[in-house]
Amino acid sequence: MRPIVQFLVSIGVLLAGAVPGYAEEQVTVRLKWLHQAQFAGYYVAKDKGYYTAAGLDVSIQPGGSDFPSIQMVAGGSEQFGVTGADQILIARSKGVPVVSVAVIYRENPFVLFALKKSGITKASDFSGHNIGYKIGGSDELMYRAILKGAKVDKSSLHEMPVKFDMSPLLTGQVDVWPGYVINEVIAAEEKGFDVSIIRPADYGVRMYADTLFTTERMLKEHPELVKKFVAATIHGWTDALDDAEGAARTTLKFGNKLEYAHELAMMKASIPLVKAGSGPIGFSTEADWENMQAMLIEAGFQKSKVDVGKAFTNDELPK
Repeated sequence: MRPIVQFLVSIGVLLAGAVPGYAEEQVTVRLKWLHQAQFAGYYVAKDKGYYTAAGLDVSIQPGGSDFPSIQMVAGGSEQFGVTGADQILIARSKGVPVVSVAVIYRENPFVLFALKKSGITKASDFSGHNIGYKIGGSDELMYRAILKGAKVDKSSLHEMPVKFDMSPLLTGQVDVWPGYVINEVIAAEEKGFDVSIIRPADYGVRMYADTLFTTERMLKEHPELVKKFVAATIHGWTDALDDAEGAARTTLKFGNKLEYAHELAMMKASIPLVKAGSGPIGFSTEADWENMQAMLIEAGFQKSKVDVGKAFTNDELPK
């Protein structure tokens, strides 16, 4: 090696060891949807340099139908992803070795809601009304579970499959709408409509939502990287919960055409969902995972039972 090249390499090695936060390892986290305040903790961790301080160069990528996080991470091209906890169980039942390392939304943001002028305030009011539902996935699962918990006879309803456009609700064609308290509910209120919210938890329906996950291989081969990434992420979420305004402003840096007022409302609505349950941010219980599995199997969403003890871990959370 030429002297000058050897000198530069030596300087690089020294800097890597001497400069706090030197980004040695490149990491990608694939979100479950487009950039928005739902993922504010990741943005805050990156914007405040928590990832860099941990020696990580983190790329936060949007998800969606074209970029499904489980496939992206399980395929080995990316290290971490965000998905619903139910998807972790379903994936493992199909032999995909993904593992939850932190449950961020311990209360699911999914709700059913109606315009206040309809007079519908609870699931027992649904009979005889037009009820919108989304076919397939955890949204339908939770909708069906709410009906079961409220002992509502499905035959007494006029069920109507719906998609994302809320016009049928706002124009009175549909009386009850499936959506998220951190998104569609806010959108309806922004349009000037007062709404009544029917929450799954009120009917004994509890299913973890946004979950940070990786693979068994990552946990085995790069345990320190996983611990550093999870710790920095939880640090970011802690700050986001403590400063919703700041988190909303940071979110604007990561997405196009985002509006501060909407992101702030989303952030504020997210706080109780992230803080729900017991233990520190990210902590989950085996009992809750077992209950979710039972729901999935009963509804036919999950075909075979898995060892939930291998589907999640709290060991990567900061002590």
